[in-house]
Amino acid sequence: MSSEWIQTLKGAVAIEALGLILPHEHLFTDLRGPTVPGYAQAEPATVARVLEPYLAAAQAVGVTALVECSTVGVGRNISVLQHVAQLTPIHIVAPTGVYRQEFMPASFRQASAEQLTQAWVGELSEGIDGTPARAGFIKLSVSDDGPTPLEIRNLIAATQASQQTGAAIASHTPSGALALRQMEILEAAGLDLARFIWAHANLEPDAAMHLEAARRGAYVEFDAVGASWQPQTAMVDHVLALIQADQADRVLLSHDAGWYDPSRPDGQPEAGGIRGYTALVEDFLPALRARGVAAELVRLITEVNPARAFALPDQS
Repeated sequence: MSSEWIQTLKGAVAIEALGLILPHEHLFTDLRGPTVPGYAQAEPATVARVLEPYLAAAQAVGVTALVECSTVGVGRNISVLQHVAQLTPIHIVAPTGVYRQEFMPASFRQASAEQLTQAWVGELSEGIDGTPARAGFIKLSVSDDGPTPLEIRNLIAATQASQQTGAAIASHTPSGALALRQMEILEAAGLDLARFIWAHANLEPDAAMHLEAARRGAYVEFDAVGASWQPQTAMVDHVLALIQADQADRVLLSHDAGWYDPSRPDGQPEAGGIRGYTALVEDFLPALRARGVAAELVRLITEVNPARAFALPDQS
């Protein structure tokens, strides 16, 4: 096996065996919160039937791996994910971690940083919820007016888990100011910022903040490709700005798309139904090429960067 690999629900996969990777997507998500009856529950076979055509379409355009970012608090269900993983050639990466304070289960509110570290290391190295399915990265989130003290505790625990396992930390981050604040906390706790992914960087219009984060070593993820609410030309401009600043190796691209919603009778999210995983290949990459981005840079951004971002070291 390669000295670097990605942990998927089908096991470890050498990064050389992968091509295009989608670093921020959703397959099964429940935004109702963990105290709602029936939260994050659905029949795995039903979920798989609904998602199969979307995954088949993604595989047909060349997607080889998909990172599932619905963590604890927003619907992670390992039985569902395991079932879905068996119906597609696409490798699925599952998260450990927890969402922002509003969505934290009570047990997470009461835990110490040390207890969270131990739990997350266990999910990364042994398995999730008593299964052999291992998480491949740590997913966090900060509140719009955060990070709160509990969210700072999460960042510290995630740093410790990352240091023990090599796993990346991706954080739902609604602004550049919060991205830089998290980076300060993580770096003070000892994290190499090359293990940090600023998710939803497209929500920050100030390209100077993207550049600062990239120059400090973080991955800057524009993950609203194909979303009707996000001007696509603005994201193209942001990517070009980082390329022109010699920071192409810090760029990630994804859709933040999906997903099966267990709160709905048909599983279709209320706002427009499931959004698929093909717009990157069909629309966004052609837009980059039309602006002069060469094939080798496209491959860097869509294959090399996400493989490096989520790679785990050889621990043999």
